[in-house]
Amino acid sequence: MEEQNCPPDSVTYNELVAAYVRAGFLEEGAALIGTMTQKGVMPNAVTYTTVIDAYGKAGKENKALSLLEQMKKSGCVPNVCTYNSMLGMLGKKSRIEEMMEIISDMKSNGCTPNRVTWNTMLAMCGNRGMHKYVNRVFHEMKNCGFEPDRDTFNTLISAYGRCGSQINAGKMHDEMIKAGFSPCITTYNSFLNALARRGDWRAAESVILDMRNKGFKPNETTYSLMLHSYSKGGNIRGIERIAKEIYDGHIFPSWMLLRTLILANFKCRSLRGMERAFQEFLKNGYKPDLVLINSMLSIFARNKLYERAHEMLHFIRECGLQPDLVTYNSLMDMYARAGECWKAQEVLNGLLEGGGRPDLVSYNTVIKGFCRQGLMQEAMRTFTEMTNRE
Repeated sequence: MEEQNCPPDSVTYNELVAAYVRAGFLEEGAALIGTMTQKGVMPNAVTYTTVIDAYGKAGKENKALSLLEQMKKSGCVPNVCTYNSMLGMLGKKSRIEEMMEIISDMKSNGCTPNRVTWNTMLAMCGNRGMHKYVNRVFHEMKNCGFEPDRDTFNTLISAYGRCGSQINAGKMHDEMIKAGFSPCITTYNSFLNALARRGDWRAAESVILDMRNKGFKPNETTYSLMLHSYSKGGNIRGIERIAKEIYDGHIFPSWMLLRTLILANFKCRSLRGMERAFQEFLKNGYKPDLVLINSMLSIFARNKLYERAHEMLHFIRECGLQPDLVTYNSLMDMYARAGECWKAQEVLNGLLEGGGRPDLVSYNTVIKGFCRQGLMQEAMRTFTEMTNRE
């Protein structure tokens, strides 16, 4: 282009920067910013934001922050897209204080936060259970004169729900109605999330009733949250009712729903419920993850079904997975309870030889096993090994 006396402008460079970062050449894309300046072409907000966003997606938040500072020093004012990109990447790493600084920086530069800004802040704080930050962001939002819409109310209800604040979630629900917005399925599920964390299945059932009366049909998330409510509240009959609807074909047996059903039964220590749900899971052709298999192994071990527990250990490897600390701890517990403390010791040794790091539960299980058999010398030896490794 330059040889033809047609120098590239900012649009041309922006296209090149975008092409580089799309191909994964982040540093080359960033280097073009310096080239632009040398050629007398001023990089604009689009140029910087393209690279900043790419750094964020690559998990390089510190480089993104450095580039943001470089951007401001060069006299280029960040726009709302730049700031929103920064908020998104910092939120994923729970760098909340820096997110609040970004909000302050926005206001200092005369950049008005938009709906995406506030919803990003609220969602990130809620996902990490940071109740005080949800309150802080909400008040900051109100001070900026921003009026929440239905999506923002849903985000607020969800954020408070994830923080376990049922009262504030309820307040947001009431404010939403007063503001003239009708609840949608997302609203109901967000509120159910708050109730599920407390195990308040009675209130959750009332929400389901209201949902149905308003013409909304529960979805996969709704049923999963109800299972969480029942399991947290110890209501095995509630779990069984949903299970029956699944087995009778009234509710679609998705991977997530059956997985939740298995874990709900596990929390209530229902061996029969777990076995039936696990069979249904496999019958549908779903592949279990390590959490599910560990749960099955654990409940078999607790019920002294040792052969079934060993089957689960082999099944882990058949599924192409590797046993983790939970797996080994369950096996040690099984042997210790059965009075086979030396086998529990063998499992502990195998964990160590494989480069694993036993935790306090691992050692305590083996020590208790020896103590139950009156083998105090072996218990002390294991205790000494544990303290020497710390």
